[in-house]
Amino acid sequence: MLGKMGIAILVLVSSGGLVAAQAPQGTPGTAPMGGMAMEHTKPSGPVGPLKITFGDKSAEWTPAALAALPHTTIKVYNEHAKATQTYTGVALIDLLTRLGVPDKPHGKEFQLYLVAEGVDGYKVVYSIGEVSPDVHDGTEMVADSQDGKPIADDGPVKLVTTGEKRPARWVRNLVAIRVLTAQ
Repeated sequence: MLGKMGIAILVLVSSGGLVAAQAPQGTPGTAPMGGMAMEHTKPSGPVGPLKITFGDKSAEWTPAALAALPHTTIKVYNEHAKATQTYTGVALIDLLTRLGVPDKPHGKEFQLYLVAEGVDGYKVVYSIGEVSPDVHDGTEMVADSQDGKPIADDGPVKLVTTGEKRPARWVRNLVAIRVLTAQ
């Protein structure tokens, strides 16, 4: 299986398959994750629209449709780039409330969470409390521009958040957000 110096790497390939490989710990281009390294891969083809689902409701957002919505701007320090960056886009909660997700959750509504996914299969989880400005000071944004220019390598849209020490839960090439209920 694995040697003393190796760890398994599973890479989700855009064709839907998994590729397993061995790499020594600390291999460049990999990020440790619970004793395992996960590698971000660039999409091999065009990124489709962002699809958001909540129960039996869903909406698809193309860059043009997002551009027509009110935008906000945030400045965040990107630990990976070692630079302060300016992102402009639509507040995530504004997209979620269009599907009936509460912007001021109470009681059992705090069981809601969302899974955001990039075209490369990278997934992150946020609770409804983290994306609600009524509960949390941070801002989660579906950004369509960075430093005044359309997002290129990480786009067309990217999930960006303020208030975190590093951009580990940012999702580049964002293609899906599913709002689910914890049991």
